Amino acid sequence: MSKTKKHTGKSKAKAKLWDGRFKEELDTLAFEFSKSIHIDKRLYREDIAVSLAHVEMLAQRGLIAPSEANQIGRGLREIEKEIEEGLFNFEGGQEDIHMAIEARLYEKIGSVAGKLHTARSRNDQVATDERLWLRSAIQTLIDSLVALQCALLEQSQKHFGAVMPGYTHLQRAQPILLSHHLLAYIEMLERDKSRFRDALRRINLSPLGAAALAGTPIPIDRHKTAKTLGFSGILENSIDAVSDRDYIIEFISACAITAMHLSRLAEEWVLWSSQEFHFITISDAFTTGSSLMPQKKNPDMAELVRGKTGKVYGALMNILTTMKGLPLAYNRDMQEDKLPMFEAFDTTKQCLDIFTAMIRATEFHLNDMRDAVFRDYSTATELADYLVRKGIPFREAHEIVGKIVAFCAEQHYLLPDLHLKTLHTFSPAFDDDVFEFLNPEKSPARKKSAGSTSPKEVMKQLTKWQRLLNSQSRSHA
Repeated sequence: MSKTKKHTGKSKAKAKLWDGRFKEELDTLAFEFSKSIHIDKRLYREDIAVSLAHVEMLAQRGLIAPSEANQIGRGLREIEKEIEEGLFNFEGGQEDIHMAIEARLYEKIGSVAGKLHTARSRNDQVATDERLWLRSAIQTLIDSLVALQCALLEQSQKHFGAVMPGYTHLQRAQPILLSHHLLAYIEMLERDKSRFRDALRRINLSPLGAAALAGTPIPIDRHKTAKTLGFSGILENSIDAVSDRDYIIEFISACAITAMHLSRLAEEWVLWSSQEFHFITISDAFTTGSSLMPQKKNPDMAELVRGKTGKVYGALMNILTTMKGLPLAYNRDMQEDKLPMFEAFDTTKQCLDIFTAMIRATEFHLNDMRDAVFRDYSTATELADYLVRKGIPFREAHEIVGKIVAFCAEQHYLLPDLHLKTLHTFSPAFDDDVFEFLNPEKSPARKKSAGSTSPKEVMKQLTKWQRLLNSQSRSHA
């Protein structure tokens, strides 16, 4: 049996930047198992930005010469250009993006590259990279959330006044405006944005300068690098700065809640596009056919959004499980934090963007929605409220109307089919004006409470969201 090959490096650029204490080279199997560059190479911009800020501070504090800082800075910018132009070799034998960039810097400028790592560790370096990346990721997701809200608002405005059944337990409950239903999702997505913004306050603190865990005796200026990188401050405890990943957990938690909201919306798109509902038709551009049944038009994009929610939930459970048993401070387990972070972001972004386009390409069948509210007992609550206005206690009114509905179900009647004489057999309180309350199209307008489905309240909400989303769209442009 042949021996496992060893991973070798002949030059300083290729050697491990931590290998001074070791007599044996890392086994090839161990190297392949432990490397993360195929994942964390996405952090190259952030890693270079962190290094530039760090070297600028070192020069300002007199810890390296200005000429050395210029050399390092020029080399880092050249490396960034190489990466962006696809010229950088990510298979050069380094285990992560930090060591790959530093090794390439050695190749470009020689031993002065070794001064870049003065007074820092990969522990504080990666935590800073991640926080910078999350800042950008959050803004990207907020922009996508605004776009989805705008698409929902456009359909809400376009179809203002259209009536549809409101549901509880997936059973028709009360007549509502379609606009009111769509606005509910706008509200949910607004809270999602708020969660991301709130998380950003805790993310936007700098770990840089915490070093491995205990800080450094070298007189660096952590506040300087924090300000250069746009952080609002520093993490005060050096152990905490490098050993927690709650900022990633919080980010993925916000992604998971957003994905849950999208999954609920997707479920409704699947139901509403079915022949049983026929409330909407999704554009051919966002549906697929069957390989066997020629007549099929499947809401695959909505179903995939619903399915991909599991990936985001999985990412959350991944990072929670990774962190749950780790003693302070840094542990190599924490290298596994990037994949769930990237996966949650990528999946959430894709789902937001596909739904935004799909909603804009959806046709609403307003007549079918209207017909649906005339084929149920959704004005039963109106009937009970009518009796309350006549002085009958609500519980008694509820029982009376329940008996009326049971009678209609047995006789295959709908509530508007009943005669006043029949209604009098259940209560003498009914009068000729009762039939106004049985018209489902008039039901929404009778609602008086703030935030209700009344056209007046819905119009207030449409006006509010038009103003808010216009403002947010401009600020993100």
